[in-house]
Amino acid sequence: MIVVTGAAGFIASYLVGHLNSLGFNDLILVDDFSRPDKEANTATKIFSEKIDRSEFPNWLASTTEKIDIVFHLGARTDTTEMSVEIFNKLNLHYSQEIWGICTNKQIPLVYASSAATYGLGEFGYNDDHAIITRLKPLNPYGESKNDFDSWVLEQTSTPPFWAGLKFFNVYGPNEYHKGRMASVIFHSFNQIKSNGQMKLFRSHNPNYTDGGQLRDFVYVKDVASVCEYLMTEKPNSGIYNLGSGKARTFLDLVSLTFKALQLEPLIDFIDTPLDIRDKYQYFTEANMHKLINSGYKKQFYTLEEGVEDYVKNYLTKLN
Repeated sequence: MIVVTGAAGFIASYLVGHLNSLGFNDLILVDDFSRPDKEANTATKIFSEKIDRSEFPNWLASTTEKIDIVFHLGARTDTTEMSVEIFNKLNLHYSQEIWGICTNKQIPLVYASSAATYGLGEFGYNDDHAIITRLKPLNPYGESKNDFDSWVLEQTSTPPFWAGLKFFNVYGPNEYHKGRMASVIFHSFNQIKSNGQMKLFRSHNPNYTDGGQLRDFVYVKDVASVCEYLMTEKPNSGIYNLGSGKARTFLDLVSLTFKALQLEPLIDFIDTPLDIRDKYQYFTEANMHKLINSGYKKQFYTLEEGVEDYVKNYLTKLN
């Protein structure tokens, strides 16, 4: 039996489908399943049971079922949310409770961290445990993820295998419900289909041209493959970056979206909203050496490959 939290959300629901494709159907899906806009993410999945996230810790602590691994991917992910209390409840304390139960019952645990923990990248983007307590996230979301990472590294009692995954800019199918937090590819596709053009944030940093902001975009199919690897191979426990390892510009990303739609690029620029302007990351790039050196050998999708697959095989089929 495999448990996946956040199962109605973007990354976790894709992982559930990936596990189904591998023949894993004895799955426990955990989430707040009350949102109609997320129902499609689990509608076609095969699983044994759905459990509300509020009831899950008690279920996990009391069940006599043999659980092979918990993928704890559920979290509050809105980077514009400023309530520290909300993030402490959902991202820190809830995760600590799951960690404790997995430790007591000796259940392997893979959990979602975030590249938001790196802040402006003052210490680089290296998943070295030694720098984690020194990182300076730019918002309460990033702080909550880094607080949990830091707490994990202090623990002397742990699950038999554990891994924290610092997700970089993940894109791909099943993010349709995420609104403002959906990927730029998703927004590009919809803007292009609506009015034939795409608006990108103008650069407010003299070191970057408009559209020249750089991010590490990673396809959700690669995220699922890494989760599969961690489940089956169980390399050294630790916190791992999960990006493509290659920073690309937003102009690249949007131009590739136009190309996948067989259209000439038409791109305009607008000011970055004030509420996120001073917390905006202009560069991220995952150092992927730790994961690769652990034995992960599968090639990551290039941005060209990922955008083409996402646009042609998913987004266009919804419209």
